[in-house]
Amino acid sequence: MRLLILGGTEFVGRAFADEARSRGWEVTVFHRGRHPAPAHVTVLHGDRTAPDGPAALEAGEWDLVVDTWRGAPVHVRRAARLLKERARHYTYVSSRSVYAYPAAPGLDEDGPLEPGDPDSTDTAYAGAKRGGELAALAEFGDRALLARAGLVLGPGENVGRLPWWLNWVARGGDVLAPGPRELPIQYIDARDLAIWCLEAAAEGRSGAYNLVSPRGHATMGELLEACVEATGAGAELRWVEPELLTAAGVEPWTQLPIWIPPGELHSIMHQATVAKAVAAGLTCRPLAETVADTWAWQRELPGRQPAGTEHSPTGITPELAAELLSRGH
Repeated sequence: MRLLILGGTEFVGRAFADEARSRGWEVTVFHRGRHPAPAHVTVLHGDRTAPDGPAALEAGEWDLVVDTWRGAPVHVRRAARLLKERARHYTYVSSRSVYAYPAAPGLDEDGPLEPGDPDSTDTAYAGAKRGGELAALAEFGDRALLARAGLVLGPGENVGRLPWWLNWVARGGDVLAPGPRELPIQYIDARDLAIWCLEAAAEGRSGAYNLVSPRGHATMGELLEACVEATGAGAELRWVEPELLTAAGVEPWTQLPIWIPPGELHSIMHQATVAKAVAAGLTCRPLAETVADTWAWQRELPGRQPAGTEHSPTGITPELAAELLSRGH
């Protein structure tokens, strides 16, 4: 199988490259050269936003294309138009952010969507991802797979949400744990995302699929307990009620990564329906495996922290955490 990845050097794209190589596929990555390419792949360089950026894609044939682009949709359409006669199938890694806000709990793939324009130069995330979907569909039609991922975790995570928690727990002592402990969370390991997408693409699947773990797969308590186990630091989780955190002005998701208190936003983020993907073979590895493997990768990084992106969490300060712990107890 010949696979072209538009991207392929960081986190999700690299997970696709690693998985495809493990299957013995021929892998080509097209990227700007800002990060090292995976081993044993063919490398094409280009900036798809430049006037002559996709020139390296003007020759060659592939069975499958995977596109991880998160920017302006016009660049998805430009690449897809260039490849549609020389590639059998196109997978666009999209997002559950394409659903119109507020998305109802348990929403499936037929829910109302944000407006999008396949020729737009706008980079606002939700509209850009929906526009990217429309761009893929415009050029590949029923040969396009739309992978609507939610929160993505696992080794290589360059956003730094799970790495932030692992570093916090690894320092030991009392750790502020945002409650309730039984709060459900949904996510997908980047490796499971890659496995499912590559198998679905090889089978010729098309259309949209929600891709996160099934409801009931994990809780906030299980996540943080797995961090304690993986780091072996002897940290003590001190659970604090969400009402106290909200009253103190703590920002969910940014100051306490992954955590969103019960309510509308939690329902949107952590109560997706994934029955369609599960019926098509989606399986998710245990949370403890994702956490342990992320810590093993993270320990090899300078300072044990990824370089980060524009979406990286700010994190709560030790001083505020101590104050909230004293109030909570």
